[in-house]
Amino acid sequence: MTTHWNYPDPALQDELRKIANAIVAPGKGILAADESKSTMGKRLQDIGLENTDEYRRKYRQLLFTTCPTLGDYVSGVILFHETLYQKADDGTPFTELLKQRGIIPGIKVDTGVVPLFGSNDECTTQARYASICQANRIVPIVEPEVLPDGAHDLERSQKVTETVLAYVYKALADHNVYLEGTLLKPNMVTTGQDCPTKANPAQVAHATVTALQRTVPSAVPGVTFLSGGQSEEEASVNLDAINKFQGKKPWALTFSYGRALQASVLRAWGGKDENVTAAQNELLQRAKANSLAALGQYTAGTVAGKAGEAGLFVKNHAY
Repeated sequence: MTTHWNYPDPALQDELRKIANAIVAPGKGILAADESKSTMGKRLQDIGLENTDEYRRKYRQLLFTTCPTLGDYVSGVILFHETLYQKADDGTPFTELLKQRGIIPGIKVDTGVVPLFGSNDECTTQARYASICQANRIVPIVEPEVLPDGAHDLERSQKVTETVLAYVYKALADHNVYLEGTLLKPNMVTTGQDCPTKANPAQVAHATVTALQRTVPSAVPGVTFLSGGQSEEEASVNLDAINKFQGKKPWALTFSYGRALQASVLRAWGGKDENVTAAQNELLQRAKANSLAALGQYTAGTVAGKAGEAGLFVKNHAY
């Protein structure tokens, strides 16, 4: 570890900082649409569709042609490599559709996870992700996820989350990453999926904010939570509770949801062209719910959705 380094030049610092802050603007968050081909195949299989290039394209087109008001709630979309180059039926690139809605396009740049030698079946991505992103004028969204698999209680989950986050920020410091030009995408602190006593939203909020206070520097512009297998409604309610929590919160606290923004969309669509508008309405109403939650203004139960209460936990989930 060197004690001599150069910060990014002022122009790059300014660019990275402005992008990061735009993504976590009040009441806005991220739609994670970066499912790999195989993961997207599982989503399509759930609604009785084959995992074809065209079905994947049509589904992403559905998302990105949603009413421009989507940009009032969603500031950024994370794309999979395949999706970055796809176009709508009229030839408009998907990235252009997003820009027309005031949404910043991003991309999943890692190549998947590999086993971490000597660990208890833990995985890690390869390469110096954050510093490489910044060197290429990309804001890195750093994603340390503690999976909800297991019967651990809230206290155990909080301690493990704190340990992971502390390590992450030590590593970022060691690699001279410019924190003001980054975002954090962690799990919320919840009880394990098989824990006999489930934490309520207020308890989740207390544990989550406390873990962040102890580990995440105030220089970080925002925290964009994973939904972590929660139902759509749980993810909204817990995000709302986190933002209602009274305590020091120097970062924006918002969402970067995949399944918790798309489960109802997929069910409403079912692969049928005549259902596209209904599916887009599902996306709009859940995006608005999470926008309100990011402001601490969501009222539980006001958005039902086709899959609002359905559990989205996937055992032994791997990206």
